[in-house]
Amino acid sequence: MIVDPRPAAPPERASATRRSELDSIRVLVVVGLVFFHSALVFAADDDFYVRNAETTGATFVLSALGVVWAMPMLFLIAGFGAWHSLRRRGPAGFATERLLRLGVPLVFGTLALAPLPQWLRLRADPGYHESYLAFLPRFFDVRLDLAEYPFVLQGEHFETGHLWFMLLLLTFALMLAPVVRCFPAAGARRIAGRLVAVAGHRGAALLPAVPVSLLSALAGLEEEYAGWSRWAYLLFFCYGFVFAGDDGFRAAMRRDARLSAMAGLALLLVGFPLFLLAGGDPFTDLTPQAIIARGMYGAAGWLLLVAILGLLDRRTPTPTQTPTPSHPTGASASISAPPRASTHPTGARRKVYAYLAAAVLPLYVLHQPIVVVVAYGVVRLDAPIAVKYPLIVALSLVLTVAAYDLLVRRTRVTRFLFGMRDGH
Repeated sequence: MIVDPRPAAPPERASATRRSELDSIRVLVVVGLVFFHSALVFAADDDFYVRNAETTGATFVLSALGVVWAMPMLFLIAGFGAWHSLRRRGPAGFATERLLRLGVPLVFGTLALAPLPQWLRLRADPGYHESYLAFLPRFFDVRLDLAEYPFVLQGEHFETGHLWFMLLLLTFALMLAPVVRCFPAAGARRIAGRLVAVAGHRGAALLPAVPVSLLSALAGLEEEYAGWSRWAYLLFFCYGFVFAGDDGFRAAMRRDARLSAMAGLALLLVGFPLFLLAGGDPFTDLTPQAIIARGMYGAAGWLLLVAILGLLDRRTPTPTQTPTPSHPTGASASISAPPRASTHPTGARRKVYAYLAAAVLPLYVLHQPIVVVVAYGVVRLDAPIAVKYPLIVALSLVLTVAAYDLLVRRTRVTRFLFGMRDGH
């Protein structure tokens, strides 16, 4: 049954086992972002901060295979974690925790890291000679624009950069807390109970694709936010929050995983060429072809999430197991919860795994400015893409991990600034 995610609720049945695959997915996505952003340096149709003289259209195709599921997955897992965090802390404690673990690194990253890629974009012009310190006041010359909520600070050069993910996640969490506080628990149980009953039917795990598809088709996609509407991300977050409350949803994903995989891949095979051939701006145009292509894209995104989670979740809990939280409960649970269960690899592999799982949020904050700095130097080399791309990836990975290890994890102040808990 569904339980009310508030401290006063009795300890009824919920997901009973630690899902170590969620930690693995977070690590995979954040490390994969280094490969993704490095590829944008060579994209023929993208306006990344640094661009190589030689470009290729292949990066768009390869990147699309990742963006259709990667960031939605992080928001879905964040919803899982929000349910458990709210159940343990209550709405007020949940909101406070989110502000500390997401709000602090968001503000710090915006002040200390976000201006650098924008400055390097300008430096690509041989006629631009402004120093970084002289550029900073222009970067922070902002105006208030409520129409772009939650990105209400706008400016000629100002941006949150890759930190948009943290801003959206913090916004969704702060929207969720008062809803949970005010919504009648009995009503929530009745609604969720009906959903669980529906989830018992074969193919039910595919049904949430319909709202995602309609939203993507009619509201459009936002290229600057990894190819999804900000409100589609809210939908994924809410799905995670609702589905975390009962193992019936988890069982439905396991049951429908193969069907979802086949349907999702079929939609991609049809919808992706349709998207490329739509003409104009397929992200926002309201032509029939663009609308259909976006609808297929949205549905494929949800179906691939079900397939990935269902296929990776092959372990069935036994009645004798001791209940433990099945999802991260920290403030940045979508990308920064360390492993805490014996189901993880042992020995050296477990140590590496624990290290990376604790490092995910700082690595996310650090990676893009480092990729841009590395690419700024590498694109000046007289070498083909086949040499430059792996060089950017390798150097960026090494420097990002080194920056985390040497500059972040070793002091209490820096851990706090990057959203880490003491002891990680």
